[in-house]
Amino acid sequence: MVEWHGKSKRLSSGGMRTTRRRCTKKEVWKGGEAALTKCGKEERETKKGIGNTSKVRVTSVKYVNVLDKKTDKTKKYEVINVKTNDANRLFARTNIITKGAVLRIKVGAEEKLAKVTSRPGQDGVVNAIFE
Repeated sequence: MVEWHGKSKRLSSGGMRTTRRRCTKKEVWKGGEAALTKCGKEERETKKGIGNTSKVRVTSVKYVNVLDKKTDKTKKYEVINVKTNDANRLFARTNIITKGAVLRIKVGAEEKLAKVTSRPGQDGVVNAIFE
């Protein structure tokens, strides 16, 4: 569902707003749809922007780049699933990855937790740090 970035017709008191803008609706005031990045196989899509720009968004991810702050090294690990997601608890149940989500990752034979620091729907990559 598209998010609307325009003003409401109503005031906070409940009355009608008399002037908002020169017209009521424009295409540019409409936002985009959320990427809703899931765990699974690697899938990316490119979205066309205004002018000669484009944005890569991750729709599904299998691996995550994790920074180890102790050694200051970054390695690529496999994602098992999403443990918690503060953005929405239903996202954790459906394995949707957003910024701030805590992932269970496979490190050798054991499992560890990593917190996502990038925005997968905006950046096109999933970066995280160990918790």
